[in-house]
Amino acid sequence: MIAFLIRRTLLAGFTTFVISIIAFMVIQLPPGDFATTYVQLLLGFGQGSGATGAILGDPAIEQQMREAYGLDQPVVVQYLKWLWRILQLDFGIGLEAGKKITEVIGQRLLNTVILAVGTILFTWVLAVPIGIYSAVKHNTPADYGVTFVGFLGLAVPDFLLGLALLWIGFAYFDISIGGLYSTAYINAPWSFDKFIDLLKHLWVPAIVLGTAGTAGLIRILRNNLLDELAKPYVVAARARGIPEWRLVLKYPVRMALNPFISTIGYLLPFLLSGSVIVSVVLSLPTLGPTLLRALLGEDLFLAATIVLLLGLLTVIGTLLSDILLVIFDPRIKLDG
Repeated sequence: MIAFLIRRTLLAGFTTFVISIIAFMVIQLPPGDFATTYVQLLLGFGQGSGATGAILGDPAIEQQMREAYGLDQPVVVQYLKWLWRILQLDFGIGLEAGKKITEVIGQRLLNTVILAVGTILFTWVLAVPIGIYSAVKHNTPADYGVTFVGFLGLAVPDFLLGLALLWIGFAYFDISIGGLYSTAYINAPWSFDKFIDLLKHLWVPAIVLGTAGTAGLIRILRNNLLDELAKPYVVAARARGIPEWRLVLKYPVRMALNPFISTIGYLLPFLLSGSVIVSVVLSLPTLGPTLLRALLGEDLFLAATIVLLLGLLTVIGTLLSDILLVIFDPRIKLDG
């Protein structure tokens, strides 16, 4: 196990390094940079308010901004300096906000992780028992009903479900179900009351983000469990008179849960990146909208840091998936 962990950790470190190169280079692909975007933004506001656009549009001002932020240097030099700061746990300055990136994304990253964990728990708590029930009762009206609801959950876009819940909350209950905190707790320090307030708001985005994933995992677990139940060892155990519930839960369910464990690798970054529209619709203070603004404003260091975090979450999740699969499935060897 120790040799396995060392190999996978080294591979994870190399993968993260490659991801950092790709993240930084991809952000550089759009034409222009933060100085161009910022000056164009000022130029648009300046013309609308009667200010002279000639001063705002002067290329000399753009060059001064590039020199101030180090954007005038070659891409390789920018990357190496950024990587050196990352190794020192200094993520740099958000160009648009003018603050340290750790201050910009700190609370939002925590909110994103909390939302992701809540969504995963919601997904697993529903998908596991429903998937087992659907497999055991296959080709019955109950199975057909679960299948219909599953396909419906896959078909409805997350943001549309969020809009529907917002409308229902306003129209029938006269409450606002957007956001993760009440107004009184948005900027308040962490306390037990703030945690309870978070739980009151967390269920809505968890349902919205977890519906499609729950429907998909139900189908996966159902099909995998049906395959396991048809194998000879299950038929032999049933012939020996082992109770059905014990027969299903002891080994077949354990083998069928592999897809759930393997999804940990991409579920966290998927929730982080895939919740951009949902976060905007539900006014969630997560990393998704921050990444969107950074990309639109070509805020190089902020966008690259968030993309790197996405990749790092994927690498960590994949490593955890490998370890858990080895623990839960004896058929998997540590030599791979």
